Amino acid sequence: MTVGLNLFAAVERAAGVLRDRVGQVPRVAIVLGSGLGDFAERLRDPQVVPYGELPDWPEPTVAGHAGRLVAGTVAGVQVIALAGRVHGYEGRAPHEVTFAVRVLARAGVRTLVLTNASGGINPSLGRGTLMVLDDHINLTGSNPLVGPNDTRFGPRFPDMSEVYSRRLRTIADEASRASGVPVAHGVYVAVSGPSYETPAEIRAFRTLGADAVGMSTVPEAIVARHMGLEVLAISCVANPAAGLEDVTLSEQDVIDTAAGVAGAFGRLLEAIVARL
Repeated sequence: MTVGLNLFAAVERAAGVLRDRVGQVPRVAIVLGSGLGDFAERLRDPQVVPYGELPDWPEPTVAGHAGRLVAGTVAGVQVIALAGRVHGYEGRAPHEVTFAVRVLARAGVRTLVLTNASGGINPSLGRGTLMVLDDHINLTGSNPLVGPNDTRFGPRFPDMSEVYSRRLRTIADEASRASGVPVAHGVYVAVSGPSYETPAEIRAFRTLGADAVGMSTVPEAIVARHMGLEVLAISCVANPAAGLEDVTLSEQDVIDTAAGVAGAFGRLLEAIVARL
């Protein structure tokens, strides 16, 4: 897929195919991060569309990202769940990383729930903690809005003073109390990966005010706000970040921790969706 003026045409083409496959596109979409894709199995009357069947939609190559879209009902609400995403560290350009968000927005989605797995920087965030993002720090080295701006997507200089909706964060807190699934709040710092961070980097991130670190979500959130979507993001803290414990970090730890909180994560998401 080429960038620039052709991006809009590619997005419109994929949005049209998506509407043809699922009919009326729900106004709520959920992007399921590393190891969290099982939530898609909770949807009733599911319509499954593999990413490969949507034109120009990039397919993930990382474990824990199934690469399929599921439209269905949860908690009485019609939603779309994306089981997996692509990352910049897979060799994907920013417009590819955020392509799904643009398609969803053009197809009719107005509320986007982003999820991910992260490393805990704040020592109070133990393994399996679910953290609602209050804000982020973009240290990926890029911004998905760099380049020609197509005003059909959004303004040249979109405001980022409230990336993560206060209203949706309040709903997440209400859902936490109703479901009995505790949540924390914090600031997420995004890095490019794929190598995990060094202990010195983690100390620097903590000084900057970050509570958790990961390799996704921020580009999608920026593009979502560029297109006027209301955004909520929740991170599963999969492990303490480098230097906080005398352990070797691994991808398997991330997948195992996410699997361990899948039930609680699902109950929380259902309670959130029921309130949207």
